[in-house]
Amino acid sequence: MALKQSVDVMTVEAYLAGEEIAEIKHEFIDGEIYAMSGASKNHERISGNIFRKIGNFLEGLSCEPFSSDVKVKVRRNFFYPDAMVVCDDQTEHDYYTETPTIIVEVISKSTRRYDATIKRTAYQSIPTLQEYILIEQGFVDVEVSRKKDEWCSKHYLLGDSLILESIGLTIKVEELYQRVKNEDTREFLINRDEP
Repeated sequence: MALKQSVDVMTVEAYLAGEEIAEIKHEFIDGEIYAMSGASKNHERISGNIFRKIGNFLEGLSCEPFSSDVKVKVRRNFFYPDAMVVCDDQTEHDYYTETPTIIVEVISKSTRRYDATIKRTAYQSIPTLQEYILIEQGFVDVEVSRKKDEWCSKHYLLGDSLILESIGLTIKVEELYQRVKNEDTREFLINRDEP
């Protein structure tokens, strides 16, 4: 979750210069910076799982995956998605892109509202964005909204597979939640392993 820091309104240039030397990441919204808090193990498991699946699939192709250390610029704001795919990066800056095709956010109770409202609205204004994915960590729910469907959401649960249509990758929800510890995954594994 991003926590607002008390600073005077900052310029984009000052923000970018500060991020290159900062010990923690900050998002930049309307001239104000928000410190990013640490992530849980489940958050990192899910982020790692989807990044690995996408990265392996895209090996040797023109689209490339990025993890949470690369920012996305939306107008004059900067966010750190948990993962994204960029297929035609025309941004000349090494630390951010303006042309993601897919953006993934792993959400929790504390970040759900921020990711599902502020970030969703900002991301869906990006002309190149085709798919926005929200993955819950406390329970199993993968929400995918697509530009071609006018950003209407579809939800995927354990036992389902989802297709990242913009790159042609099919992923089982179970693969995204590999090693994740929550009640839904425990119940799924027990039921799957019963004779």
